Amino acid sequence: MSYGTASPIRRIDQDRKFGEYVCWSRMQAEAGQGLETIVARKERERRAGGGLFLWGVGNAPAVAINALARMGLQIPVVFSIMKTRAKPVDVSPTRIVIWRRYIDVEGIERPLPEHTLITSRGDSARGAKKVHYALMCWSDAPLQLQHGTRFDHHAYRNVSRAGAPVAASQVTALLKPVGEPSGQSDYEVNLQAWLSESYWVRLTDPIELSAEKLGALAHCTDVPTAEWVDFVSGLRVSDDKVAKRHDLELRLF
Repeated sequence: MSYGTASPIRRIDQDRKFGEYVCWSRMQAEAGQGLETIVARKERERRAGGGLFLWGVGNAPAVAINALARMGLQIPVVFSIMKTRAKPVDVSPTRIVIWRRYIDVEGIERPLPEHTLITSRGDSARGAKKVHYALMCWSDAPLQLQHGTRFDHHAYRNVSRAGAPVAASQVTALLKPVGEPSGQSDYEVNLQAWLSESYWVRLTDPIELSAEKLGALAHCTDVPTAEWVDFVSGLRVSDDKVAKRHDLELRLF
């Protein structure tokens, strides 16, 4: 079952007033790809998925997310470019993994939509990365970086009992407005969409990308929309399966 599918809906208002809730995520280069490349990749996802694309994030969902997803509330997602440069570990990670499954709003583990391509660095401070997260987003407009509209995060608080301000360590947060935006923020609305489906999910089942697949990933923005699903499918197949299939073909012939 799908919850909160955001089509058809109005475009996000440009006057900085986003309603009762807004999901805010700060973005930068990640998993060895620059931000412009990531946005171009997400646009290919959006086209191939009829508006649906997934955006990988590092922190777990807000507690209220599942309830809001079941209600199907129209919640805008605002993406802002970080004020600091990407960390070296994100610019040049030692390993990169691709994620293949997710936990939906009902707690059921499912394959990711076939057109979605979520990568991350393969290691964390505690060792091999076992979990990652993603925002399930929908947009009826092409994804491209924008400038000129401010986002004042000081006018918002976290959706929680404490209602705390956004912490510096919170890259992605579900927020509620508590005051009028000042228009003086250093952050902008650089990209925007709507939460869709299960809204904000935990990812599972990562596999490391081989050197060959990393080479293909580097040219992902050259892949035509008509070939995108096959391209993603090829990256998701584990090298062990490819090797076993090749071995079987050799034995048969």
